[in-house]
Amino acid sequence: MSDARTTRADRIRHILETEGAAIEQNTQGFNDGRYESVAALEDYEALKRESREIKEDAIERLPELLDELREAVEANGGTLYLADNAADANEYVRQVVDDADGERVVKSKSMTTEELELNDVLKTDGVDVVETDLGEWVLQLANEAPSHIVAPAIHKSRESIAELFESRFDPEEPLESAEELTRFARERLGEQIADADVGVTGANFVTADSGTMALVTSEGNARKTVAATDVHVAVAGVEKVIPTVEDLAPFLELIGRSGTGQDITSYVSLLTPPVDSPTLDFAADERGAPENREFHLVLVDNGRMAMRQDDDLRETLYCIRCSACSNSCANFQQVGGHVFGGETYSGGIATGWEAGVEGTDVAEEFNDLCTGCSRCVNACPVGIDIPWINTVVRDRINRGDVDADEGAVEWLVEGLTPDAEPSGVDIQKRLFGNFATVARLGSVTAPLSNWMANTDVARALAERFVGIDRRRDLPQFQRETFREWAAARDGLALADAERTVVLFPDLYTNHVQVERGKAAVRTLEALGVTVRVPDVTASGRAPLSQGMVATAQERAEEVAEALVPHVESGYDVVVIEPSDHALFQREYEKLLDEPAHEALAENSYELLEYVYGLLANGADADELADGDGERVAYHSHCQQRTLGVERYTEAVLDERDFDVVTSDAECCGMAGSFGYKQEYYDVSVAVGEDLTAQFRTEGTADRTVVASGTSCLDQLDDLLERPSRHPIELLAPE
Repeated sequence: MSDARTTRADRIRHILETEGAAIEQNTQGFNDGRYESVAALEDYEALKRESREIKEDAIERLPELLDELREAVEANGGTLYLADNAADANEYVRQVVDDADGERVVKSKSMTTEELELNDVLKTDGVDVVETDLGEWVLQLANEAPSHIVAPAIHKSRESIAELFESRFDPEEPLESAEELTRFARERLGEQIADADVGVTGANFVTADSGTMALVTSEGNARKTVAATDVHVAVAGVEKVIPTVEDLAPFLELIGRSGTGQDITSYVSLLTPPVDSPTLDFAADERGAPENREFHLVLVDNGRMAMRQDDDLRETLYCIRCSACSNSCANFQQVGGHVFGGETYSGGIATGWEAGVEGTDVAEEFNDLCTGCSRCVNACPVGIDIPWINTVVRDRINRGDVDADEGAVEWLVEGLTPDAEPSGVDIQKRLFGNFATVARLGSVTAPLSNWMANTDVARALAERFVGIDRRRDLPQFQRETFREWAAARDGLALADAERTVVLFPDLYTNHVQVERGKAAVRTLEALGVTVRVPDVTASGRAPLSQGMVATAQERAEEVAEALVPHVESGYDVVVIEPSDHALFQREYEKLLDEPAHEALAENSYELLEYVYGLLANGADADELADGDGERVAYHSHCQQRTLGVERYTEAVLDERDFDVVTSDAECCGMAGSFGYKQEYYDVSVAVGEDLTAQFRTEGTADRTVVASGTSCLDQLDDLLERPSRHPIELLAPE
């Protein structure tokens, strides 16, 4: 394995050991709270659509909204400064602090000032900068970076904070409980706020019509920061501007629920600065006139206007910094933002932000931790297609290396795996992205290929040069592929069939899990359906997962060319692998022309979804195998959950008298090639342990393990001591 991969693997392992437990407990708690809180909304999806529409409109009209906002701020008695970049913004704030003879600046959490590194800039001028939000203050004392957008110190335990306070302040009495720690922090921060000259806040939203700022916080220190200082500087990205105060309503309903599972956060402050309250002199215990207050709104571009013109990064600007994408991400739940994050931003949306404001070289450090499972899309309150942003940036990273020197091994891989990508693409990505070629070679030469791949020498070479972890079992290719089996069968067409389907033979079904393909055919035929198996097998999922967008588009076009004529003939498309079904439904919109995508999206079905539909429309369930009370432990695929089709598998198994217990683990951790990569193997296993623990309990340890996805089956087979099966194999008649 390369030095870079070794370093990354070591870093991930260290974070898992030192911070993983706290991060997992807290993020999963936030995520569970989100589920509970949004369930109480009358129409959650309508609120999400409304919020997205407002952001789409705001970003589209951003230049005119900025002009309107300037008029409003100046009419209120404040100043609006548009900063081109970080240096420009910092210089303006420095000047404001200097003009105020500021010796101490107190801040209420602002991600944008983290992006600007404002604290460090002010410190070089001898200014004492104090974070007043508890988590930010803890990190400032510890000299650490945030690990989470909303809860920056999520990785720290109560015990570690107590040790930090003990070492920094030597308190008279030991601080042990959360209440004691909080009280101590409140007292010290209160003193520093009272002694401050300038207050700096962020802004969750700024309304163009009135200059009103919305600050959504858990502690109320933003209010103190504004009220206790004569000079208030608000720093925010230009994307925070929305048209009107009325537009705040859906966001205030969603931001707390999405981020921490709270129906509403502790403090929602609507300020139209300069605020109309007296200035305060704590030392003299005197009040001054409100007219003495000074307000500066610093709106920062720093790459955002360029992102606005970028068709693929534009959606990033819709982000409201709620952290739902982080909390819902299985990988983030294990490693947090110190691994899954860049200079400032963390989680799935961080790739878009870091690529836009820092550059793709920063995004490259963590981009591969997004596996494209799409759980974050449903979690996002404005419906940002975060996996697509990650894929596009991955593609740009690949193409940024087009002039890289080609080594002998890379030349060999490129020769064996022709694709639409330039030279220089990472050898690991190129190999996994061309799994179709690998699978064809594996089947043609099986069983020799399986034996050779599992020799110690081959595993060592694969780990050294490609980064395939030797601890992971490799797929066992079948000599007779599913397509070959289907083509050789007699009587494939049923004389009395009422319908015909095209069963898509995904790569794993065709070359590895051939038995599940056969079971699918037997099941569909038993329910009176003629099954056709097309020539095409590669959906484009493999290259897309590696950021090889041009190759994925080629594969998608091949699939459309093969399948759309069948759809036009009135046939349905049935897909065994959930990730391929999701591809037809979602990503093909980006890869195909509109008619082709619509034809496949509207006429394709996940296998058990289709079986359920047949039974619901009169097919004889008794033609399928009788479960006879067989005890089953079932795990659905994450893409099934995203599309809302996992319930059909459970319903069909229940109909056939299987006793089903379903895991509530949302991810198995394998995610296709991700679990094979040595730098990410430990993350993959850590995620998988949440699932396998549920299948080792007293009530599940003796159950038949069943999973719908290829990756899920691979992970369960590796981590459990008993084999797993696809549900169609339980249902298929003999």
